[in-house]
Amino acid sequence: MNIRPFLLTTALACTAFAGLAQANDTSANTKAVPYEYGMPLHVSKVISMTEPHTQQCKVITADMKYLDNAGKPEEISYRKLSDACSFQN
Repeated sequence: MNIRPFLLTTALACTAFAGLAQANDTSANTKAVPYEYGMPLHVSKVISMTEPHTQQCKVITADMKYLDNAGKPEEISYRKLSDACSFQN
């Protein structure tokens, strides 16, 4: 039994799925506005909140996607302590 064609097909399929995942990734094309203290947000509904995963307690840049009062999607970035700080004494 020749397994080489099966392995080649599997490798090509995995490459195709990885390409599709990168094509659908919108986090690289971020248009987030950096938050400044006192900036009015007018948040009607929060869609998602993302932050980089880290094992260290440190300040990170997180993103929030939301709908404003007019229903227009907006994105803002802000600085915060990582979630790892919650688990350290």
